[in-house]
Amino acid sequence: MTDSLDAGLEQQLAQLGDREVGGWKVGLTSGAARDSMGAGFRPFGYILKDRVFASGYAFALADFQRVGVENELCFRLRQPISAEAGRAEAMAAIASVHPAFEINEPRLAAGASAAERLADNLSQYAIVVGPEAPLAREAFDFEALRVVLTRDGEELQTVVAAGHIDDHFASIAALARELGRFGRSLAAGDHVITGSFTRTPVAVAGLYCGDFGPPFAPVCVRFR
Repeated sequence: MTDSLDAGLEQQLAQLGDREVGGWKVGLTSGAARDSMGAGFRPFGYILKDRVFASGYAFALADFQRVGVENELCFRLRQPISAEAGRAEAMAAIASVHPAFEINEPRLAAGASAAERLADNLSQYAIVVGPEAPLAREAFDFEALRVVLTRDGEELQTVVAAGHIDDHFASIAALARELGRFGRSLAAGDHVITGSFTRTPVAVAGLYCGDFGPPFAPVCVRFR
């Protein structure tokens, strides 16, 4: 951990101010982004409460200079998670699991530093959350997930979880520990997203859907 990365996270929280938090993201958990800011570093980003939307929500493309979507799992908490949490405590704190989209708004110029990306909340704009999946978390094989992203029914990308993304409950525990270093914590009711499966920039209007397979229902977001 470098001083500049800590400074970036401190600036992020300063910009958050007293706005109401609806949850948090844990970054750099999947694909080529893993360890890109240092081995084992899993930074946080905040999700504003008024930017948590239900599946089917429509955004106007004209409201963004650039925008992208990522399919992620969203975990809603039923109880707080301590800054000393391990994987088992994180799993026990989960109320429900949902398919989701993260809506990202790239706001920085190419070549921005890692600290600037952290201060900019890792491009987070909103999340779109699908219905709860009825599953037994302790037994469900999250590594067997295969996520298909479509636009108006046309397949854009397919990603399999195995080898692609960190263990979700270990990521939530890491998030709790990282937040604790900055005097923050995970609270009951928080939504937590744990890293991207699919991702694509959005330049064309349409209905974007992510299919995680049974027992998850598809989650969709429209750009018009």
